[in-house]
Amino acid sequence: MEQATFAGGCFWCMVQPFDKLPGIIKVESGYMGGHIESPTYEQVKTGVTGHYEVVQITFNSVLFSYERLLSLYWPQIDPTDPDGQFHDRGPQYRTAIFFHTENQKQLAERSKMKVEQENRFKQPIVTQILPASTFYCAEEEHQDFYKKEPENYKKDRLQSGRDQFIDKHWH
Repeated sequence: MEQATFAGGCFWCMVQPFDKLPGIIKVESGYMGGHIESPTYEQVKTGVTGHYEVVQITFNSVLFSYERLLSLYWPQIDPTDPDGQFHDRGPQYRTAIFFHTENQKQLAERSKMKVEQENRFKQPIVTQILPASTFYCAEEEHQDFYKKEPENYKKDRLQSGRDQFIDKHWH
C-alpha cells in the first residue's frame, strides 16, 4: 500500500476521477500543508491557515502505479493558475503534488516536465511538488460528496468551468 496526495482545487471535484479504479483502496478529502493542527473546513476556506484542499489516495502500487495516478491528476486541473482553480479562488485551492517518498518526488518532477514539454499552455506550469506533511481528514460531509450530493456536485462542477477547461486543453 502507498499513498498519493494531490491538491487540485476543490476536493469535491478531485475524488471521482480516482475512485473505483482497480488497485485504489480509498480516496479521502482533507487538508495538508498548513500551520495549524486539526483544521476545520471553516478555517481552511478562509485561506489563512496555509492548508491546501487535497485528496489522499491509498493504492496498491502493484495494481495501479503512481505514474498512472499522475497521468490522471494533470488533466483534472489548470496547472497554470497560481491563485486557485476555476471559480474557487484562494491559496487553499492551489495545485500541488505532495510526495511521500523520494521516488514519488522524482516521478512527479518527471511528469511535470512532460506536461511543460507538451506546450499545451501559454502560461508556465505553476503546480508545486512539495513534501507531504500531516494529512487531516476533512469532515464527513465532504467525503464522497459526488455520491452523497450528486445534483449539487454536478451543478457546482458545471458552474466552476472545470469541465470546459478540461475539454479545451486536455482532450
